[in-house]
Amino acid sequence: MRGFRDARGITGLETSIVLIAFVVVASVFAFTILSAGVFASEANKQTIFAGLKETRSRLRQNGSTFAFAAKVGSADSVYKLVFVVSNSLAGEPVDLTPPYAEDATGLDPDFVPANTSATVISFADEDQRLPDVPWSIVFIGNHNGDTLLEDGEKAEITIWLLDRDNSLAETADNSAALMDTSTANGGGVGGISAGGNLIGKSTRFVLELAPQIGAALTIQRAIPPGLRPVMNLN
Repeated sequence: MRGFRDARGITGLETSIVLIAFVVVASVFAFTILSAGVFASEANKQTIFAGLKETRSRLRQNGSTFAFAAKVGSADSVYKLVFVVSNSLAGEPVDLTPPYAEDATGLDPDFVPANTSATVISFADEDQRLPDVPWSIVFIGNHNGDTLLEDGEKAEITIWLLDRDNSLAETADNSAALMDTSTANGGGVGGISAGGNLIGKSTRFVLELAPQIGAALTIQRAIPPGLRPVMNLN
């Protein structure tokens, strides 16, 4: 009888050991699952925050897009496009340091070698794509003096497709010219050059403004059936 009692004690001890081992293993497994869940949640949170940062950094167009026409030789063509942008609500600053400036004398645009532009603007129509067109900027309204587009600020961007000779009226022959490959003689580089297609009536085009951080701003418009010195494309 004593032997049987001793056997029952050993069986109970073994059962306890097994039960304890099961609890320990379950605890470790549960901890691993919880840790993995916390890690995944943290990764998802970082991904969401990164996406929000990208969204907050994007530009937004304010108002209309305007096209301006002049004459290359005796042919009418759009030589610049103008529109206003602002930062998205509560967005982070966008670097709009312009590679060119405008002074309304001689040839425009004027290359600014000291400026390093973080924003790239491209132009495309049915016949051509210009991946890095010249552009200049003027801040309007409230502005703190730097080239960062911040909350509450607006900037007027001018896209230059051709060189503009300010000594001639826009309606005069040769008041605009094709761009060459040098900024040394005035004017821009990257617009419509020899072999390119002038922007005439009914031309559909796409502009894409790609800031250093954040989503690009895309503008799609069409030139009216008849060219005028100033055209509202909206």
